Amino acid sequence: MAKLDIYWSFRSPYSYLAIDRLIEIARDYDIDVAFRPVRPLAMREPDFFERVRKQFLPYLFQDAPREAERLGVAFGMPNPDPISMDMINGKVDGEQPIMNKIMGLAIAASKIDLGLKFAQAVGRSIWGGKANWHEDAALDEVLKEAGLALKPLAGWVAVSKRTIEETIADNEAAQLKHHWGVPLMVLDGEPFFGQDRIDALKWRLDQLGLRRD
Repeated sequence: MAKLDIYWSFRSPYSYLAIDRLIEIARDYDIDVAFRPVRPLAMREPDFFERVRKQFLPYLFQDAPREAERLGVAFGMPNPDPISMDMINGKVDGEQPIMNKIMGLAIAASKIDLGLKFAQAVGRSIWGGKANWHEDAALDEVLKEAGLALKPLAGWVAVSKRTIEETIADNEAAQLKHHWGVPLMVLDGEPFFGQDRIDALKWRLDQLGLRRD
């Protein structure tokens, strides 16, 4: 069976814009899908926003909402930001409690093949502008709406620190074999980078005759 690895970040607006279509692909095609969350670039490369060209963030802040409008996807800036950093000078804090919490829960969900559903539910909360989306009560609410439950996921996280760290390291090492960005979809070793390459991914899947009857 064909294998599709999905590398995805909760701080990436483009990952969020891709999630509904990725879930449709998992439903509509006869493929083995592996959801492989990675930490945001701000954690993988802490100096990235200090050295990035000054046009990067202004363009992103214009482009992501425009793409959301074009795709008919609800969009709002995260409240709070999953990453703690100074947006003026780009300096990223050494401790990232929110993102570490979400990554642990995402790995827990991926271990029971519910990673895409988790990403969709939490991604909508983050990028829908929901206030205090990271708090347990808010997470529990959105996860219940998606047919998931916070308590068992959090329970697994509490006793699985080493597994979480190893899984994240494996995901990020595998991602870098193909690209550094997200969303990144790798179909049997063939990479498709960016939410604007989902049509190309579907074209390849159709070309291979993998659409379910």
